[in-house]
Amino acid sequence: MPSPPLPNGKLPAALLAELLPDAASLPEEVRVGPRVGEDGCAIAVRAGTLVAATDPITLVGSGVGAHAVWINANDVAVMGVRPRWFLASVLLPPGTREDEVRAVFASMRGALDEIGATLVGGHTEITPAVTQPVVVGQMLGWCEGEGFVTTAGLRAGDRVLQVGRTPVEAAAVLAGETQADVDPELLARARAALREPGISVVEPALAAARLGATALHDPTEGGLATALHEMADAAGLALVEVDPDAVLWFEPGVALCRAAGADPWGALASGALLAAFPEPGADAAARSLADAGFEVASIARATPGRGVHLRDGTPLPRFERDELSRVRGPG
Repeated sequence: MPSPPLPNGKLPAALLAELLPDAASLPEEVRVGPRVGEDGCAIAVRAGTLVAATDPITLVGSGVGAHAVWINANDVAVMGVRPRWFLASVLLPPGTREDEVRAVFASMRGALDEIGATLVGGHTEITPAVTQPVVVGQMLGWCEGEGFVTTAGLRAGDRVLQVGRTPVEAAAVLAGETQADVDPELLARARAALREPGISVVEPALAAARLGATALHDPTEGGLATALHEMADAAGLALVEVDPDAVLWFEPGVALCRAAGADPWGALASGALLAAFPEPGADAAARSLADAGFEVASIARATPGRGVHLRDGTPLPRFERDELSRVRGPG
């Protein structure tokens, strides 16, 4: 039987204490972790660079917790840094029950365990300011010296590899909304897409960094096309010879985008990674990534200039608004 709705305001102290990790389970560097009554966390770091990223996630269902972890972890990992410490502000609408809160935290803990990160702080509240769960996550990582990678590190002559398929995230979102006549097998794969193939790029990003990637980028809103434009713009270069036939397309995502009237090039693309390598070593890097179990394709080359162009010279559109937002209408 479902538990009764919780009152507005902070979560009851007893429930919060149950949800937070106990001190004995925290890594040694976490000197002060998440505790009822504590206003912050304290993390001991050696001399080096602290890398941080933050993103809000608004989804219906308990999976919002895991989604917040994956998306924020990706943003740290594409700097070549392992995600280590996670903070989450969890805002829940009136009428939320204890079992629903536990489910959100369970999904969050599961995702943190998968990537090897720890919840170290945050805030929880029942508030009429939201009508569905909102998790504002912040992920932190650390590296020695300045051993991180940037999107702007792309250099003329570099080859850009795509690791992982696209549009995986769009497939998962559209699968819960479509009323179109889509092949049942494709629809089933789309519904499971957040888990298989998944939207985390933590491990391939870290592997690419170890192999000497000059630049890494995590395609999200605006899809693969916009991510290529962002990579080129950040470096002040052009990306050319973009090969649509070489792109690793996630077939269920493509099918559902087309059924919804959306262009797969511009649809939510978490789950794919862009990794640039100097031309002499690009093939070897691609082989190493493939040997590690990742799907890899060479899809573009960096040159002096501006913009992103297909293999035939046609400019690749830049999607200022994600295609899923466009086809869903105003809002």
